[in-house]
Amino acid sequence: IGTKVSKTGKDVRWTKNVGLGIKTPREAIEGTYIDKKCPFTGNVSIRGRLLRGTVHNMKMKRTLTIRRDYLHYIKKYNRFEKRHKNISAHVSPAFLDLKKGDSVLVGQCRPLSKTVRFNVLKLI
Repeated sequence: IGTKVSKTGKDVRWTKNVGLGIKTPREAIEGTYIDKKCPFTGNVSIRGRLLRGTVHNMKMKRTLTIRRDYLHYIKKYNRFEKRHKNISAHVSPAFLDLKKGDSVLVGQCRPLSKTVRFNVLKLI
């Protein structure tokens, strides 16, 4: 068993296609980072829900919080009220250009920690 070598002579990095029409980022293919929780280069499969939200907090290492706003109907007053949920998601080092306020797509995976069950798949 040896390492794969490309036509240019460099070692080829192992990556996988997560499916669902999501392209593997160039940084995941050409980068040198090691992240076992990365959906493109690690041991994590994406299954279940795909959610969209805005980046709310990036104070954790390789983890961010996304905020999902929605409307809840109150039958008595025949009106809607604003509500939100915060979801923690793992950020692969392939997405280093994320900032607070960006819109992201996250996919559900196995539990990665006490609160993290989602992985950032792409920047929208």
